[in-house]
Amino acid sequence: MKKIVFGMLGILASVMLLSCNEKKADTVKVGLLHSLSGTMSISETAVRDAELLAISEINEAGGVLGKKIEAIQADGASDPQIFASEARKLLQHEKVATVFGCWTSASRKAVKPVFEELYGLLWYPVQYEGMEASPNIMYMGASPNQQIVPAVDYCAETIGRKMFLVGSDYVFPHTANKIIKAQLAQLEGECVGEEYVPMGGTDFSAVIEKILETKPDVILNTLNGDSNVAFFAALVKAGITSKTIPVMSFSIAEEEVAKMDLENLAGHLVSWNYYETTQTPRNEKFVSDYKNAYGSDRMTGDPIEAAYIAVYMWAAACEKASSFEVEAVRVAAKGLSFTAPEGTVTIDGGNQHLYKQVRIGRINDKGLIDEVWSTPSAVKPDPYLSTYSWARGL
Repeated sequence: MKKIVFGMLGILASVMLLSCNEKKADTVKVGLLHSLSGTMSISETAVRDAELLAISEINEAGGVLGKKIEAIQADGASDPQIFASEARKLLQHEKVATVFGCWTSASRKAVKPVFEELYGLLWYPVQYEGMEASPNIMYMGASPNQQIVPAVDYCAETIGRKMFLVGSDYVFPHTANKIIKAQLAQLEGECVGEEYVPMGGTDFSAVIEKILETKPDVILNTLNGDSNVAFFAALVKAGITSKTIPVMSFSIAEEEVAKMDLENLAGHLVSWNYYETTQTPRNEKFVSDYKNAYGSDRMTGDPIEAAYIAVYMWAAACEKASSFEVEAVRVAAKGLSFTAPEGTVTIDGGNQHLYKQVRIGRINDKGLIDEVWSTPSAVKPDPYLSTYSWARGL
């Protein structure tokens, strides 16, 4: 009798193990690494949601190479060192095929050596300061010539050439402002002030005082996360509006606008490659699907759309390579195009950035962003600004 019982237990264990192995064989794991807590959660949670939407859509269509995508989520907690440790866990312990993640350049730079050491592949969804091209990162956001440089040109031509720079105290604002000052010198403009606050900082009294003193034509804003809430409230309290001194922001999209006091933001400018209001047939469906998934009050925006693009680009590269292996996928991605909500985007084979159209927008009184200027077509990414003589030596 004991032999029969033990025999049945052995068969049951074998069946359960076989079932587990079959489940693993039918799925491919990917990592989603974002700040789900801390100062950057105001921006990154929605980016994670866009990735989950793309994964759900791809799974409903049959998956990738016959496998369903399984998302393994990790919280970078708005801390670059936590991002690095979580990236290592995803690659070494979870054995994910790829990772979609990060927002700040500090978090990207913290995980970059991990991906290069372990030869993983990160799909990065946010505009950034450039001066980088890693074989282990696919850059889905704008390089500086696709956001910062055209925005400065636009401000100089339509508003004025006296500019005040304010940003969070980390790598993106510092490098972006270094680029802006070099460009201003070429434009015969003037940087009348340059101030930084800690990530998550809310005290802008000294910054506002200097803005009032220097009287710039425009403020160029590289603040990230919820510091923007305090900054725009401080501007209004000091009597500064979009009509007196407009602000051009590089890290405020619709999702951030929805979480701030709209009266403080209406009329100010932003520079991105995509808005919820972008007029393409693909965008109409994307906006509808996103709101159906997460609520009619939720907004799309540039990093959200770039994260959505990333998942589809990875899936297409896997199909093209007939493999989930990093090197095969990386090579297959070169020159790959995708009909995105913003329009057709293509991965540059030389630097793994996207060709993207540039769009300047103005925040309206409904919390949406109206496009006021755009390039006629997608712009080739130039992360090192090698085609700009004034940028030599940066």
